[in-house]
Amino acid sequence: MLLNFDRLGWWKYVLLAITLLTAAFLLLPIVFIAALSFGSSQWLIFPPPGWTFQWYNELFADPRWLESALTSFKIAVIVTVLSVLLGLVTSFGLVRGSFMFRDALKALFLTPMILPVVVLAVALYAFFLRIGLGGTLTGFVISHLVLALPFSILSISSALEGFDTSIEDAAVLCGASPLEAKIRVTLPAISHGLFSAAVFSFLTSWDEVVVAIFMSSPTLQTLPVKVWATLRQDLTPVVAAASTLLILLTIILMALVAVVRKVLKQ
Repeated sequence: MLLNFDRLGWWKYVLLAITLLTAAFLLLPIVFIAALSFGSSQWLIFPPPGWTFQWYNELFADPRWLESALTSFKIAVIVTVLSVLLGLVTSFGLVRGSFMFRDALKALFLTPMILPVVVLAVALYAFFLRIGLGGTLTGFVISHLVLALPFSILSISSALEGFDTSIEDAAVLCGASPLEAKIRVTLPAISHGLFSAAVFSFLTSWDEVVVAIFMSSPTLQTLPVKVWATLRQDLTPVVAAASTLLILLTIILMALVAVVRKVLKQ
């Protein structure tokens, strides 16, 4: 009989301790940043001497921060839509298709997940400068799409591989066209994969900083780039406030993914 957690004896306490220490190591920096965003000191001092909402007020009152946040949101939404659409078409080809070098092509699509981001950023920067897309919204969207597309392909391909194609065939036998069967039967069945692809694509674009630094211009900056630039100029707690909001949005979206996937699979 396979051992479960309750049958591990005293080892379960060792595993529990390791788990708690690992979680604390990963989460404590986030807790510190959140605490600093409410600190009354004008410097990043921990523990804070007092508590205030001043830095959030300054954050929302500064049009430069709001413009950067709006730019990040706009780029992330466009990237999400394109990533899901392209990921869906690509996943159908990779999962349903039968052609030479299919595995090699799939590996090629996943290359941006393996390649160091700074290498990819330099390559995109040099290429976009040549074709006139450096520092433009289009350049931002394409570069972020390169990073987000592998997550869409993985999520949607996994959902398609777990889908019983006989259900789609039954819809065709009942009079639906192949396209109608995919739209009315297959897509609802893999909606959890589509939703995961959308969320991961959005977060990939929303949180990306390395490629965004190369793509940015004085008139076009995303929120992570604004945070990075402000850190280099002034260690104001407004940076901690902006970082806390970034982290909060990421946590909310990840929790939403978990809830929706659980509901859709029931």
